[in-house]
Amino acid sequence: MNVQPPARLRCLVTGATGYIGGRLVPELLARGHAVRCLVRDPRRLRDQPWRSQVDIATGDVSRPGTLAGAFDGIDAAYYLIHSLGTGPSFEATDREAARAFGAAAAAAGTARIVYLGGLVPDGVAEAGLSPHLRSRAEVGRVLRDSGVPTAELRAAVIIGSGSASFEMLRYLTERLPVMVTPRWVSTRIQPIAVRDVLRYLVGAAHLPAETNRTFDIGGPDVLTYRQMMHRYAHAAGLRRRVIVPVPVLTPGLSSQWVGLVTPVPNSIARPLVESLRHEVVCGEHDIARWVPDPPNGLIGFDGAVELALRRIKDADVATRWSSASLPGAPSDPLPTDPDWAGGSLYQDVQERTVAAPPTAVWQVVEGIGGDNGWYSFPLAWALRGWLDRLAGGVGLRRGRRDPARLRVGDSLDFWRVEEIEPGRLLRLRAEMRLPGLAWLELSVTPDGDHATRYRQRALFHPHGLAGHAYWWAVAPFHTAVFGGMARNITERALTTPP
Repeated sequence: MNVQPPARLRCLVTGATGYIGGRLVPELLARGHAVRCLVRDPRRLRDQPWRSQVDIATGDVSRPGTLAGAFDGIDAAYYLIHSLGTGPSFEATDREAARAFGAAAAAAGTARIVYLGGLVPDGVAEAGLSPHLRSRAEVGRVLRDSGVPTAELRAAVIIGSGSASFEMLRYLTERLPVMVTPRWVSTRIQPIAVRDVLRYLVGAAHLPAETNRTFDIGGPDVLTYRQMMHRYAHAAGLRRRVIVPVPVLTPGLSSQWVGLVTPVPNSIARPLVESLRHEVVCGEHDIARWVPDPPNGLIGFDGAVELALRRIKDADVATRWSSASLPGAPSDPLPTDPDWAGGSLYQDVQERTVAAPPTAVWQVVEGIGGDNGWYSFPLAWALRGWLDRLAGGVGLRRGRRDPARLRVGDSLDFWRVEEIEPGRLLRLRAEMRLPGLAWLELSVTPDGDHATRYRQRALFHPHGLAGHAYWWAVAPFHTAVFGGMARNITERALTTPP
């Protein structure tokens, strides 16, 4: 018997702090579904505009004991998690996490799992796939074998403002008018607009109850990466790029090249580049039987790029590839928290009074990073960013999601917003490679009727002897870097209109 799911579903979304999950939640809410988000740290969702409309379950797919209650009453569970860039053991991590998720869904009687995986090339044995694609395929198989009917949507390159694939394409094309490229620029790819991915994800929850299979999803265009770069350049109003492919650039060297030119760090660039050596073109379009194409058809590559560029121009990027915390990023409590465990703590404190209203000072504080820079010693910040990139970190080039506004969980160059109290406090946690934990805290308080007190704290909790050595090695630069930052922020506030 073909039993159709109810029109209004109770949905569980994992990865709600990430790129796709953060966009899927409002799509589900707009269609009248009830949504519960499974997150490790509920604070990361605090500033989302849809936060008050969802339930929050605290849990971690890598800790099965935390999952059971999250599935209570759930009709459809979205699995939007993968360990891209976590190191050589990421395949085992993804496998065990998928098993735990599938087992918890089966135990709770969940009717459907929806998973967004990677498009697998035809005729290539699983052993011959890149580690990234092989892992995505394995996760899909684990979920389909869980006993819960699973719709595995397989996509290649997703085109949308803020996606890692789009950022890689964008920066390579914009920054290199002439480029020597690896052979994978001639690989055929079927990209898909993020809007169509979200439409398929929403629709997949309504598949017939017995449906347990993979679906290829892609846009109407099949292009080589070289064609994608040329067409991006045209859409962005750039001169035609000169692209010379050569056979000597391995995926490892290519990822170093991508990491050098784009904001995407090597740990993420490498699996993306390795996957591009495969031709990824849809082998079927069966999903249209249940999720029909829109009346005007699927969004083409050019249309998807134009939509993404418009979002960037309008500073309306809802989520970015860096929305999710970096794998292995620190999560220890701030030293001023009640559960701080003690130990050594170094601080650099700067305080200044400025004859400007708190709103003007706050406007400068909230605009820090990205294109605005860090208000002091640009060469020192740039050098620290390059050193971080060489060490495998993200460096300074992640930039900002929004040029003027921040929210908890936003990535900000090699920091992440850990706390923000608008008009009063901004606390950043370092995600750079460090022998310890670091925070930067900027606070604004009124000081009389016409002045503001600006306070700035840099905190560092060293790990071992290397951590202590690191602090003292950089201490001579603190006056120029942190002192200059405090001085320039307060001076900028004097010329900032409220």
